Amino acid sequence: MLKGLIFDLDGVLTDSARYHLSAWNNLAQELGITLTDDQLDALRGISRMDSLNMILKFGGQENKYTEAEKEKFAAEKNEKFVEQVETMTPKDILPGIPELLKDAKAQKLKMVIASASKNAPKILTRLGIMDEFDGIVDPATLSKGKPDPEIYIKAQELAELKADEVISFEDAKAGVEAIKAAGQFAVGIGNKDLLSEADYIVPTTADLKLSKIEEVFNSK
Repeated sequence: MLKGLIFDLDGVLTDSARYHLSAWNNLAQELGITLTDDQLDALRGISRMDSLNMILKFGGQENKYTEAEKEKFAAEKNEKFVEQVETMTPKDILPGIPELLKDAKAQKLKMVIASASKNAPKILTRLGIMDEFDGIVDPATLSKGKPDPEIYIKAQELAELKADEVISFEDAKAGVEAIKAAGQFAVGIGNKDLLSEADYIVPTTADLKLSKIEEVFNSK
């Protein structure tokens, strides 16, 4: 029986993912690394340091910097990202999400955020939906990033629910893989080929209808 929903944040509730990718792309260029669209896309849903290490690997610079230097680069990227977050308003909530949250509240479903972003509380506050959620997984408590299932397992535990009692939402391949590895029902938002492991896929958040998702969830 469905008792809770678990959400990634960037690209699911709001398009803050574009701010992340823009900030990462700027940093890469400063380091003399040119990223392809596919390489940028691969950073979706990945933690801050994992993203930086991927960028350095893409540019053949994985052994060029000390951990202290990497921390400095990551902090610089985050500063640029936070500057953009400060401009966000409730208008930046993606289409279909307000209705989805309203329907979930009407069913008294628990709702938890499972995002690799350390800025999740700030973003949710800017969007005006912080109070809609029963909990947020603290990325600082995680030892592994997506596609490892740790964050979704913690989100499920935060909601005090079992794997077969939750539906989790993702827009990134690594995120969907993490959901499935946690034994949960995955809703993928975006490219159906990229998110093929998901149990239910929609092209955009505007296509999310809780009743339709529940039909598939209950049939499985």
